Amino acid sequence: MASSISSSALRLLGRAGRLRRSGEPYFALSPISASSSSSSLSTTTAPLMEKEKEKEKEKEKEEEVVIVGGGIAGLATALALRRLGIAAAVLEQGASLRSGGTSLTLSTNGWRVLDALGVADELRAKFLRIQGLVMRSEDGKELRSFRFEDEAPGQELRAVERRVLVETLAGRLPPNTISFSSRLRSIAWQGKDGILLELDDGRRVLAKIVIGCDGVNSPIAKWMGFSEPKYAGHSAFRGLGQYPEGQQYESKVNYFYGRGLRAGFVPASPTKVYWFICFNSQSRGPWIADPSALKKEALDLVQTWPQELLDIIHNTPDDAIVKNPFVDRWLWPGLSPSPVAAASNGGGSAVAVVAGDAWHPMTPNLGQGACCALEDAVVLAGKLAPALAGSRGAVAAALGEYARERWARVFPLTARAGLVGSLLQWENPIVYAFRNKVMIPRLARLGPLLKHTNFESEVLETIASK
Repeated sequence: MASSISSSALRLLGRAGRLRRSGEPYFALSPISASSSSSSLSTTTAPLMEKEKEKEKEKEKEEEVVIVGGGIAGLATALALRRLGIAAAVLEQGASLRSGGTSLTLSTNGWRVLDALGVADELRAKFLRIQGLVMRSEDGKELRSFRFEDEAPGQELRAVERRVLVETLAGRLPPNTISFSSRLRSIAWQGKDGILLELDDGRRVLAKIVIGCDGVNSPIAKWMGFSEPKYAGHSAFRGLGQYPEGQQYESKVNYFYGRGLRAGFVPASPTKVYWFICFNSQSRGPWIADPSALKKEALDLVQTWPQELLDIIHNTPDDAIVKNPFVDRWLWPGLSPSPVAAASNGGGSAVAVVAGDAWHPMTPNLGQGACCALEDAVVLAGKLAPALAGSRGAVAAALGEYARERWARVFPLTARAGLVGSLLQWENPIVYAFRNKVMIPRLARLGPLLKHTNFESEVLETIASK
């Protein structure tokens, strides 16, 4: 389902941002006052109390918009808001950017958002454009192949290193936008006009708008009543094979399908190749801290599979391999909580909202987790920016529009990704035979499979912040 932001609305957003900055803050912390008996305090005690009060004030900060989480969704939302003239503070629990992980595939819809954010060309210069798709059985026999220009003209697909994407988004934000080592301890309504965030180090932040972009295990989503994401029954190894002298693989997605086991690889750059192995498991399994043990476990799963896959895994540094369970949360109509929460006593202007994996974690079977998080960022920013200059209820109403618009897109994608994964992971020999002998060779069509990438995002007008 396509979404767009009109250029006329964007011009309004710039005026809204500038108008908001010229006025008074939406709320202010009450000053810490001394008791009526303070005048009788000794000259020794009074200065000590004043110092304590100053320390308490230093721990408290007020912000209009606070984004919890410095991952893809959080940084993209901060950048989208900035381009519309709205400043946002980002709280990241880590001591630095979350640059872990390997690569992720970004389709046309993701690149359209990155174009809107002004970072796409910088990333395109670093990562290869994928030209097609080859599907094989576990013995290497080709089942089907596609060229994107034949089956899905205009499709843009690249495997992007997560580290590079995060660093690129963060690099476009003003200094000190991101506050590191800011792990959330608690969140609570502070009257009808503010939300109080308490951090592990004792700092407190009072915010008018809280945007939860804090990932799959989001404390914000839990506070808003969302259930824990559900384990999908399969997990994956992922890694980045490294070829300092240059890798020789064609720019195609390569899939291998076995019984209850599938794998694949995608050239990411001239020197790196992204690979994955997806396998069934009744539980998420134990946490494995030893990188060499992860590589051995991954190789054991596909030891009889095509040599090119094994070579890529062997060319992967041990510390460039990760293992993750697949989880999702289906947003059932009428049953799931709203992604927007306003003060329960009504009439206030404080609102909390979730985006990205914090709201709709999905399995990566369609390669849409990061793309949908990027979509959330531009839609949320486009709704929120003009509302900040409106009436007290304008923010909640605007974010309600965001919720309705995005729910209609992310719920079908989450469900579809889960169902596709279940089908591809089946171990039943009849289903396996049907998939590899009938469904892939005779029935698969690439165009319909990529229809979900048709998301439109106009370029956001750059507006200088004051």
